[in-house]
This record gives sequence, C-alpha cells and structure tokens, in this order.
Amino acid sequence: MNVLVVGSGGREHALVWKLRRDPGVQKLYCAPGNAGIAQLADLVPVNQADTNSLLTFARQERIDLTIVGPEQPLTAGIVDRFESHDLAIFGPSQSAARIEGSKVFAKDFMKRNGIPTARYKRFSVSEIHEAESFIQTLHLPVVVKADGLAGGKGVIICETQKLAIDAVQSMVLDKVFGNAGERVIIEEFLEGEEASVFVLTDGSDFVTLPPAQDHKRILDGDLGRNTGGMGAYAPAPVVTEKIKRLIEEEVVVPTLEGMRKLGTPYRGCLYCGLMLTEEGVKVLEYNCRFGDPETQVVVPLVEGNLGEILLSVAKGKLDPRSVAPSSSSAVCIVVASEGYPDHYEVGKEITGLQAAADDIDVVVFHAGTNQHGGKVLTSGGRVLGVTAIEKNGNLEKAIGKAYRATEKIAFEGAYYRRDIGRKALNRLKVTADTQ
Repeated sequence: MNVLVVGSGGREHALVWKLRRDPGVQKLYCAPGNAGIAQLADLVPVNQADTNSLLTFARQERIDLTIVGPEQPLTAGIVDRFESHDLAIFGPSQSAARIEGSKVFAKDFMKRNGIPTARYKRFSVSEIHEAESFIQTLHLPVVVKADGLAGGKGVIICETQKLAIDAVQSMVLDKVFGNAGERVIIEEFLEGEEASVFVLTDGSDFVTLPPAQDHKRILDGDLGRNTGGMGAYAPAPVVTEKIKRLIEEEVVVPTLEGMRKLGTPYRGCLYCGLMLTEEGVKVLEYNCRFGDPETQVVVPLVEGNLGEILLSVAKGKLDPRSVAPSSSSAVCIVVASEGYPDHYEVGKEITGLQAAADDIDVVVFHAGTNQHGGKVLTSGGRVLGVTAIEKNGNLEKAIGKAYRATEKIAFEGAYYRRDIGRKALNRLKVTADTQ
C-alpha cells in the first residue's frame, strides 16, 4: 500500500520507522517531515495544516492510508475532508477530536459518563470573580487549564491562590494563549504517579498498547518547568495487569460508549493521560492522537504490521488479535535545546548521530531538525529522541543503552535529563525485595 504520514516530529519519525519495516508498505511519504524522516520516506513540502494540499497529494499519488500525527489537523477536520473523498485516514473525526481540542468538552464528558477525574469547574471571561471564589475552596496546589489547544503550554500548576488567580486572568483577560484561553478549567491537584495509555480503536473494538510513563518536567527529579516531555519508557511497571483491566473497565469502555451515544464514534488512537492515586485511576487528559515522546517507546513494541493494523482501524475493521503482546522494553531520552521550553536558538550543527545509532537496538528519532549543506541542524526545542530497545524486557539494560548512545551526540547547548526511567527501576526493586 501507499502511505502518507502527516507531521514533522519525533512521533512521526517513529511511525515512519515502524512503517518502513512493514512488508505491505510500498511507497511511504511524510508531509512535511524532517532530516531523520528523509532517510526513510519521501518528504512532501506541504504544511501539516494545509488540508487542501494534503488532500490533493493523496488523490494524485493514490494514497491508500493517511496517518495523522499532530492534533491540529485532526481538530480542524482533516479526517472528515478525506473521508468525504473516500480516502482511508487514521484518526478521529472533527467532532470526536473535541476530546482533546476542548478541555471543557472533555471534563463535562467525563462527568456525564462517570469517568473518574479531578474535581473541577469551568469559567469564562464573565465569570472571573466566580473563578477566584472557587480557587479559594481548593487545597493547594491548584491546576489551571486553558480550554483549547495551546501547544502543550496551557496547563499551569499553581502553588498559591494568587498564582492561580493570575493564571486565570492571563488566560482569559490577557489572552496569552489566544482563543484557547477564552474558557478555563480550574481543578484540584491530583497526587500519585502518572501513566500514559494508548488505545487503538475502530469505535467498537479496541486494543490497549503497552503502557508508558512520560517525564514532563525539564529537570531531574521532576523539578522545573513543564515541557512537552523529556523522555519516556514502556512498559511502565506501575500499570500492572490488574490496573490495566481497571483502566479499560473504568476509562476506555465508558469513553468509547459515551462517544457512540453522542453520535460521534471515536476511531483512531485514544491517548489516556492518567494519574494513579490512592483513590484509584483518574483521567488527567485525553489526546486524540499518539503522544510524544511516548510514541517513540510504544510503537517499537507493537508486534505486527503497523500499516495493516492502522488501516483496519480506519476502515472500522480492527481485529484486536492482530496486535500481539510484546516482551520487549524501550526507553527514550529527549535531547533538547538550551532554553527550552522558553526561548532557544536554532541552527546548531548536530554531530555523533551515526555513532549513536551504531547499536542495532538504538534508534535516534528526529523531532526538531532540518538539513542544510549536508549538515543536520537543530530547528526546535526538543531536537532528538534517542530510543533503545531491549528485546528481553530488561528495562535497566535499555536505560543504559539509551544513555550510552545519547552521550555520543553533541550540539551547542544540548541538554537532557539523566534520570529517565529511575522511577521504574525503584519500583521494580521494591517489588523484587517484597517477593
């Protein structure tokens, strides 16, 4: 089949890398792609938001399956446009993508369908005083979220009531996130351990992929600013088989049933961002696509031909048995530009990429790179995702491989966390000591 992947980051590189190993995939394209993806697929110089041009390309090149990586095209309705021209596309409809596109929609949906989540209220520009009063009823810290898409920056954890009120005012009155902050969610802060769970679903049947754990904070020890993710590993031992079943029963099944009741069945990848609390599993957020950087550790663990699996989802014919369980582990170390997630410089030459990938079980996924004059240069805040795969499932060995490879990469201002996976090792040690 001929496949088009839409996007330009590490998530898309991981998808392309996996698809390249699928014997059923003949021609592979990526729009717009990056320097790493260019080694595996033909790049299409079309912006990921340009639905009309993407549609024209897919029709001209007889694309059998389009896979959408980022959320913006999905919430803008790219799936609806492609399907109206009888083109198979992996991802939810515009109505179903509201589950990520609007936090107000998602929280109200969870409340209506009895899906466990944090206590919250929503407010608009005319309800600033009510928002301030609600903040005073919550224990600190308080979480303030912009309703719409804000490039991963629309969630602020506030340690004081004043900071929470300031966050609300900056979103609603000052519009620091544009229209995304016209409404806000204010919710209680949940204590526990986070986990990310991807579910492939055709709207009825579903399969749960290996659970992952992301590292959102910029600094070791989960300190500093929130980011789009500084690294991940899978499977996450915090999600035991028992907890996985609870997630499916209490979150996945009611989510899919609720979407069907709305007349907008959910088809594609449903990302469940979860907090495992003392009270049980609670949903922090939904995403309407594969997460990043979790995709770099989850997709390598998918057994089977990814193209065929995703095509079956797009056509509403998923067979959960087509995805076999994996016994491997994977770890991804994100190498970022100095200054990220705030201001950072681009155009820095990257060296050591070939040396880092010398190990057959190491893949360097490009997230923010381009090529100029035969050199690979930085073009984003999160630049690379160095992923190591350990086929025998030994997570500690996978972590060691990933860091040894990462140390071979260099560019001016390169930064990465040095504790990715430590929580998992601590948990595995405690488990072993109690057995």
